[in-house]
Amino acid sequence: MRILVTGGTGYVGSVSVERLVGAGHDVVVLDDLSTGHESADLAGARLIRGSYGDQALVARLLAADRIEAVLHCAARSLVGESMSDPALYYRNNVVGGIALLEAMRETGVGRLVISSTAAVYGTPEATPILETAVIRPINPYGETKRTLEAAATWYGSAYGQRSAFLRYFNVAGASARNGEDHEPETHLIPSILAAAAGGPRLVLNGDDYPTPDGTPIRDYLHVEDLADAHLAALEATGPDDARTVAPLVCNLGAGRGFSNREVLAAAEQVVGRPIPHTIGPRRAGDPPILVAAIDRAREVLGWEPRRSTLEAMIGSAWALRREREREA
Repeated sequence: MRILVTGGTGYVGSVSVERLVGAGHDVVVLDDLSTGHESADLAGARLIRGSYGDQALVARLLAADRIEAVLHCAARSLVGESMSDPALYYRNNVVGGIALLEAMRETGVGRLVISSTAAVYGTPEATPILETAVIRPINPYGETKRTLEAAATWYGSAYGQRSAFLRYFNVAGASARNGEDHEPETHLIPSILAAAAGGPRLVLNGDDYPTPDGTPIRDYLHVEDLADAHLAALEATGPDDARTVAPLVCNLGAGRGFSNREVLAAAEQVVGRPIPHTIGPRRAGDPPILVAAIDRAREVLGWEPRRSTLEAMIGSAWALRREREREA
């Protein structure tokens, strides 16, 4: 399969590119490097610098490389930033996303997998969260992802595009080549490991949530398990696949949750020492509990989260961090 990966130099994108190339697919990466990294190891995939919101550029690329499917990993994705600057999120995630859909329609590329998010659910009425749960985002990030899902659904109905929306929860861990490297860093596990390595003191955001230990509970998914799901979803958009639906919607997680304090305790076990931390205020737009129901991904994609334990996720991220420190 000839696949275009948008945002392929970012955290999720680069590990997914590794997986697709390893499975024998021809991969082209499109990234403007605004949040990605030119140094990402793309396993030999070709990198084109540019924006998925540039419809003319994307259309030329899709046609010239005879692209058959698109994995759309590029997006603004910080909850706090979306609360303070929603215009940025609508311009990138919605306007840019529509430009991508239009370029695909123009060139007849009919297979799309969208990296979506559990943020579309907002504060759920029940956990674990089913794909049939009410879609009620509580921040602009989730709202813009919901909007793009809706647009792709209507494009599928009108133009025959076959789409999959993968709503993933908290992605963590690393491959042997690529891991998290955000600026600023807002994700819990890399923030914990940075503090363990002598960086800024860790701040746990909120200890007054309605949870057993007062800290938010999240479902964590190993990034390599996510890459496996991306491959399975791309295959499931094929016109000859009996499983094909438009759209195919799947939650991706481990199907269980851990509190911030539990994640910190696991990290202390991995690094072998206490990690200094303080308690800060809640982050705006953060629900108390997000845990995925993942039965649909198992049944439809034949997918299992094989690496998504705290020990494996934190351990792989710590190992890559230490390796990069030795190489520096």
